[in-house]
Formats: sequence, structure tokens, C-alpha cells
Amino acid sequence: MATRPAQIIQAPADRLAYLRQLLAERDRRVAEQLRSHSNRPWRKLARPKQLPPDDPGHCLPDGNGFRCGCEAADDTYHVFLILSGRGFGKSWIGSNWLAEQALATPGSEWAVIAPTFRDVKKTCFEGSTGLLAALQPGELREYNKSGLELTVASGAHIFGYSADQPERLRGSNLYGAWCDELGSWRYPAAWYEALMPALRIGKHPRVVVTTTPRPTALIRDLVSRDDGSVHITRGSTWENAANLSQAALTELRRRYEGTRLGAQELEGRLLDDIEGALWSSADIERARVRPEDVPDLIRVVVSIDPAVTSGEDSDETGIIVAGEGRDGHGYVLADLTMRGTPDACMRAAVRAYHDHQADCVVAEVNNGGDFVASLLRTVDPMVPYRAVRATRGKRTRAEPVSALYEQQRIHHVGVFPDLEDQMVSWTPDGLDSPDRVDALVWAVTELKGISAGSWLSAYGTIRCETCEEAFLTAGRTECPWCRTPIPPDDTDTDQDRPVLRLIPGAAA
Repeated sequence: MATRPAQIIQAPADRLAYLRQLLAERDRRVAEQLRSHSNRPWRKLARPKQLPPDDPGHCLPDGNGFRCGCEAADDTYHVFLILSGRGFGKSWIGSNWLAEQALATPGSEWAVIAPTFRDVKKTCFEGSTGLLAALQPGELREYNKSGLELTVASGAHIFGYSADQPERLRGSNLYGAWCDELGSWRYPAAWYEALMPALRIGKHPRVVVTTTPRPTALIRDLVSRDDGSVHITRGSTWENAANLSQAALTELRRRYEGTRLGAQELEGRLLDDIEGALWSSADIERARVRPEDVPDLIRVVVSIDPAVTSGEDSDETGIIVAGEGRDGHGYVLADLTMRGTPDACMRAAVRAYHDHQADCVVAEVNNGGDFVASLLRTVDPMVPYRAVRATRGKRTRAEPVSALYEQQRIHHVGVFPDLEDQMVSWTPDGLDSPDRVDALVWAVTELKGISAGSWLSAYGTIRCETCEEAFLTAGRTECPWCRTPIPPDDTDTDQDRPVLRLIPGAAA
């Protein structure tokens, strides 16, 4: 059938037939190009489980008997979800799959999304298993390093995005994407509200997800789908042992083998909460909020749980930023926990103090932490500081904070994977000392409007923030001093009304 220019086709039926012909021709060219790229070097080097689900070899066992578990090639999937331990080769799969797709689809647009902008650049674009390494000589046309935009020989464009800034992804027109470390994305909106609506070009837009299986709501949602849209492949570190250095394997075994965290980080298992833990994933998830949902904060603190030593094998220094909202709830704003010298850790805490416009820095001084004050003063002598000393056991300090989470009065602003892993896996009877959890407990305890109480608040004493006078609420509908109405309950969110707040443990 001879094709005719679209502008001279008058009859509606003829125009429709012509458009169908064009689409069929495009699909044929894309299929041919995909076939031509199916013999790229990475496919010959990949273990069966590392191949895409629509490759006939994906379902086969490798030389050691490891296999995905599927029975045949799957060409209906929308998401290729790779849940695996460290060193499995996740990034290598993601970069090579995306490079192959972009080269086979002229003029198309694709996205690479990682937890932070730095992760996109250092791991997904420029890392040893990133996109630049996946492209063969002559396949790279242009690389905009500052804007993270890569153009390949087919004219296709690959854009890099940070999951911390989902708004930048909105409005994109994508054929597909590579999402790295989805379990560490702070804002699920980057997936649901930004990426998914952007996948609207091409016959079958697809996403490859490469992640450690952290039990976030987003990961659990994908794993629970049984409609065939998500193809799940699980893998462990040991499956790729032949390509890892013996020193790296020895170190991973020493740190993680036989531990709960090792089951996640090495074996690639999606873990459930453990019996006896003071926190549950469900409680954390129910109370999670987005930055735009945080009310005005009346107090912000930076809490430090200092490590005793600063060597490679030392504990991390817990650094948590939390605030108290005008609604009487607590908001965890940042987890900046790090392993470093005391000076580096104090500088990080001071930066957090200024970045979040905090009111003070608090630090535990039980285990040699007395150096904190002097170091803090060296970094910034104007930072308000308060030392706290544990006089009770960890369980006694942590249980009231755990209860606040159950009441959904503490909210995580985004996702803090490492902190949340520690929260749901630590039991009070354990011998370990969780740095992030300790810093969290001290932060919430310092925000006394959330955690403290007294016989006055127990009897319904509140303070009017209009006239700052305190009074008992029994039988009253307004402040007896200035006649400000009492809100009907603590769910009143009308920001134009004066706020009446419970007095936290202080006599009127």
C-alpha cells in the first residue's frame, strides 16, 4: 500500500487507516532495533536472573542453580522489580537495560531516578556500573554533566532526577525509567504522583527498579500486586561472588552475616517487624507526612548521640532533627547520622541547627560525651546547647516515645530508611546500643510539649496563646481572661483561630 502525505487525506476513515499504518511501521522499526540490540555484550555476560523478564533466558537456572522462579518469558510486565542484596549487580542491570532501550527507540525520553541528586550522578550516570560505563564506543552523543542529561546515538534523551524533588519530574513524557534504591526514597509521591503519570509514551512503557528490599509502604505495595504488572526477581550477594573481591565478601560477612540486617542487606529478604520491638512499621507508616503537611513549628531541636570512638569500626554518631508543631505533634525532619571524627560530627550538627533554624542542640554525655560541649563551642560558640544524662534504662526512656508513635502523634516527614530499620528491629532486651534511636528518643524527650505531662494537664489545664493565661477547661467554652473560644477538640485545624495548647508539666 502506497503511503500518502497526511495533509491530502480527506476522508476520516482514510486518515485513521493512515495513522494506524504509521504506528504499525513505528512498532516494526522499534522491534527490529530491539532485536538488533539483544546481542549487546551485557546480555552475554549476564546471569539468567539479570536478564529482563521478556528474555527467554531469564527463567533459566544459572551455573549454581539459582533461578528467578518464573516458568517462561514474561512480556506483559510493567515493572521489573529487582529486590536483592548488596553486590548482586542491580545497578549494572539497570544501566544496561536503560541504555539498550534508549538506543533502540529514536527520539525517545527516559528517566533515571535515585534517592538524591548525588546518587543519580555518582552511581547511575558516572559510577563503575552506571550509564556511561554501559554505553559502547560511538553510542554516546552528548553528556550534560551539570544538568544530568545524556543523549545517545539514536537521538534518545536520558534525564536524571532526584526522588527528593518529585516536582521536577512532573510533566515529563517518558517511554520508561530506571529507579534505583526505591526503598530509600523519602517521598512516595515521586513514584505515585510524578513518575507514574509521566509514563505515557510508547506502546508499553516500562520501569526497572533496582533496590535493597526495605519494608516501606511503596515496596510492599509493589510486592503485593498479583495482576501481572510487577515481575519480581530476588537475589543475594553470594550469587555474584565470582565478580566480587574476596576482601569485600569477607568484610560483608563480618559485618552482617547471621544478623537481621544481613538478611536484608545480603540475602535480599523483605523483613517483617520482629516480636518485642517497641516500634512497628505500620505505626510509622500511618503517621508519615509530606513536607507540605507539616504545620508551623514552635520548637526545633538537634539531638546528638555521640559515638565513643571514631575509627572505621566505631559506632555512628546519631544526629536527629525534630520539631514540635502547633498541633502538639512531633515531626522528625532529618536523620543526619554519620560515622566520622568528633569534629566532623559536631560540624554536621551545627549545620543542621542553622539549616532547620533550630532552638538548641542536645547531646547525651553518659559515655564520654562531655567533649561535645567544647567541640560545639569551637565550631560555633553561639549555638545553644544542653547536655542530657541518662539516669534510667533505655527501655524506660524509649517506651513513652514508642507510645506517642502508637497514638500517631509523632510523624516522619518523608522516609528515613536506616532510622526506621533500627526502630523496628531494636528490642529493649538486646545488648546493642542503637545510635539513631537513642538520638530520636532524646530529641522527642526534649520537645516537652509532646512528651511530658503533669497533674495539671491530666486535669485539663490549658494555656491560652492569646493572653498566655492558664485555666482549667472543666465547664468552660472560652478563656475566662480574654474570651478566646476553646476549640471543640484537638483536631481543629483552623489556622485563623487562636490555639489553646496543653501545658506540658509546668505549674500555671
